[in-house]
Amino acid sequence: MIHGIEHTAIATPDPAALAQWYVDTLGFVINYRGSTAVFVKAPNGSMIEFIPAEGERGPNTLKSPGLRHLALIVDDFEAQYAMLQRKGVHFIGEPSESKGNKVVFFTDPEGNILHLLQRATPLP
Repeated sequence: MIHGIEHTAIATPDPAALAQWYVDTLGFVINYRGSTAVFVKAPNGSMIEFIPAEGERGPNTLKSPGLRHLALIVDDFEAQYAMLQRKGVHFIGEPSESKGNKVVFFTDPEGNILHLLQRATPLP
C-alpha cells in the first residue's frame, strides 16, 4: 500500500545553501545531512531533499513540462505573505483569491516556483 509522498527532491548546484534558504525564509528545519544531500522538514512533517545538480537548468515557467511548483499551506495568509515580503522574496504576480482560497506564487533563489495557499475548505 502506498501511504503518500514522503518528500520531493530539488537538484541544485549548492544543496546546503538552498536548504538553508528554506530554513531561514520558510521556517523549515534541517533534519538530515548526508554526504551530498540535505533534507529539510516543514512543521507538518513534509520534506524536501536537496541534491547536487548536473548540467544546466532549462526554462522554468508555470506551464513547463514536469513538476511546476510546491504549494505551501498556511493558516494566516496575510501574515505569511507579509513575512515573505519583509524577507525580500521574489513574487510572481500579486496575491489572488477565488472561492475563499488565497494564493500567491513566488520563487526561491534558484527560480524554483512555490506558492502560499490558504484554502477556505480543504480538498476531500
